[in-house]
Amino acid sequence: MRLLIATWPRRLLTAALALVLAGTAFSFGYNAATAGRAREPAGLEFVSAAGIRTRYRHWGTQGPPVVLVHGAAESADTWEGVADVLARNRHVYALDVTGWGYSERRGPFDAEHQATQLLGLLDALHLPRATLVGHSTGAGVVAAAALRAPGRVDGLVLLDGDALDTGAGAGADGLRSVLLDPYRTTLLRLAVRSDWIIRRIYASQCGPACPRLDRAGVDRWRRPLQVAGAEHGLWHVPGVVGLPASRVAGLARLPVRKAVVFGADDDVFPRSSPWETARRIGAPPPVIIPGARHLSLISHPAQVAAAVP
Repeated sequence: MRLLIATWPRRLLTAALALVLAGTAFSFGYNAATAGRAREPAGLEFVSAAGIRTRYRHWGTQGPPVVLVHGAAESADTWEGVADVLARNRHVYALDVTGWGYSERRGPFDAEHQATQLLGLLDALHLPRATLVGHSTGAGVVAAAALRAPGRVDGLVLLDGDALDTGAGAGADGLRSVLLDPYRTTLLRLAVRSDWIIRRIYASQCGPACPRLDRAGVDRWRRPLQVAGAEHGLWHVPGVVGLPASRVAGLARLPVRKAVVFGADDDVFPRSSPWETARRIGAPPPVIIPGARHLSLISHPAQVAAAVP
């Protein structure tokens, strides 16, 4: 009996080592088999914004300009529903911030650097002033741009975001330090290549008011994560893109029109965030969209567009 007990730790160690070796061999093999990168869709428009090759979209031909800034894992395409409504009487632009979409990946991928890209886009498009709308982490980007160049801003909208460098996603940086290659690359590619995972995340953040993703819809979310440079950029994007609370509070001193808009059922932020954010930046009481979750720009585009000053 003693001999049998003594051999169990050795057997467990041997089994664990064999499992690690098998997993490592699978990971290297899978990564090699999926090393090909996706191509950019045809017909995309690019400009150089602060030296960054920046993909952008535009809608409408007249009216005051509005520039839309997406959040993490999103792109200019995420704004399509809101932009279609705004374009009835506005000239609307949306960009892919560096680190996401089809723009050049050039770090650091923080709010200040992405604000430099945003202001560079205004220069490239010859827009002296514009209303800036930022969704989720994009709220931190538009806040940084407004604080740096208040004379370029006609209005400011924080949509489903508080512009702070705390909150949702804060644990991602620690997770990246634990997940090392080749395993993290394998896990990322398995997730990105899974229609089920993409649809599940989309449904949880968008809610029942959003249409189910068809094959083209899944590809619209997936492909930007498969183009050249996407994986490298992803591992360097901070878990939270935003500004310290003291910096965000500086928005209260800016004499521009402001709005804070949140989905009533957004579970990414605490229930109190819309009111705290509005007080912090000196905005009127927040606009709360009934039935909307974190992707209110997709589920309720008309309500979001109506809240843009």
